[in-house]
Amino acid sequence: MRLEQNQESGKYYVGDSKKILKDSFFHNMRGKIQLILTSPPFPLNQKKNYGNMTGEEYLEWFASLAPIFAEMLTCRGSIVIEMGNGWEPNRPVQSLLPLKSLMSFVENNEAGLRLIQQFVCYNPSRLPSPAQWVTVKRIRTVDSFTNIWWMAKSDEPKADNSKVLRPYSNSMLKLLNKQNFNAGKRPSGHNISETGFLRDCGGSIAHNFFELESMDSKRKVRLPDPFNAFSLSNSTSNDFFTRTCKERRIKPHPARMHMALAAFFIQYLTDPGDWVLDPFAGSNTTGYASARLGRKWIAIDTREEYVEQSKIRFEDPVLKKPNGENL
Repeated sequence: MRLEQNQESGKYYVGDSKKILKDSFFHNMRGKIQLILTSPPFPLNQKKNYGNMTGEEYLEWFASLAPIFAEMLTCRGSIVIEMGNGWEPNRPVQSLLPLKSLMSFVENNEAGLRLIQQFVCYNPSRLPSPAQWVTVKRIRTVDSFTNIWWMAKSDEPKADNSKVLRPYSNSMLKLLNKQNFNAGKRPSGHNISETGFLRDCGGSIAHNFFELESMDSKRKVRLPDPFNAFSLSNSTSNDFFTRTCKERRIKPHPARMHMALAAFFIQYLTDPGDWVLDPFAGSNTTGYASARLGRKWIAIDTREEYVEQSKIRFEDPVLKKPNGENL
C-alpha cells in the first residue's frame, strides 16, 4: 500500500483494495464510510489493460469483497456498483457471470447485505458490442446499457430523493400553473385526490432509468439535477479532464464511470462531510465528484498511471471556487 495522492478532500492509495481495506491502517475507517461507489473490473472474456478476471476466479473474488465492504459502512451506509454485461467466449450468448457475481455478493452471509434497488443507465453513444456478433455477423443488437445495483446493510439506508429531483415536464408545469387536476379513481384502482398533484415540490421524483440521450427526438430528456448540473459544464467528451489528457497526449482510463452518474448517487445517498469510497477508482471520477459536492473521499487502485490521471482532475479550476459555487 502506498499513498500517491493527498488532497484536502481525500486520499488516493495504490495497491490491492482487498488487502488495503483489511490492513490495520484502515481500522479507524471501519464503520465510517457512508457510500461505496464503484465500477469494478467487469468479468470479461479477454483481459484488458485495466485488469479483470474471468470465470469462477472472478465469481469467488467478487463474492469475497462483500464482508470487507460491509465492514467499512456506517449502519445506514450504501454500496452502489455499476456492472456491464458479459458474453461467453467465442459465442453469441450472454454470460450469466455478472448476475451470478451480484447474487453471490449480496447473499454472502458474512456481509448482511440486501439489494435495495436496480438502476439502468442507457447510453446510445456506446460502441456496438460485442462487435463480432453486432457489426460483423449482425445477429445481435447493440449492448447499450449498464446495470447499477444499490445495496445496503439496512432495509432503510440513508437516502433522500428530494435532493435528486428531475425537472418538471411542460405538462406538469401547466398543471401547477392552472391548479386544476382531473381527480378520481383510475383503472389501476388508485384514487387521485383533487390536490394530490397540485403542490410544487421543485421537481418530480427521479426514475431508476437514466436516459443519457433522448430516445425520442420529440421528447426532452429530464435527468435529475446532478446530471444537469455536471453535464452543462462537464460533458463527458469535452470536460476539463478529457481536454487536458488530449493536450498532454495521455490515454485516459478506457472504462470511466459517467461523471453525472457518480454525482447522482453521491448527492442522493450522502450528506456534505460524509465519506465516500471507491475501491476500483481508475481515474477517480468518484473522488472528483465527491470533492465538488463537499464530501470526503478515499480512492484505491492497483495502477499508478491512473493515480496520475486523477491528479489532472484536481487541477480543474471549478474546484477552486468558493463552497457552494462548484455546481
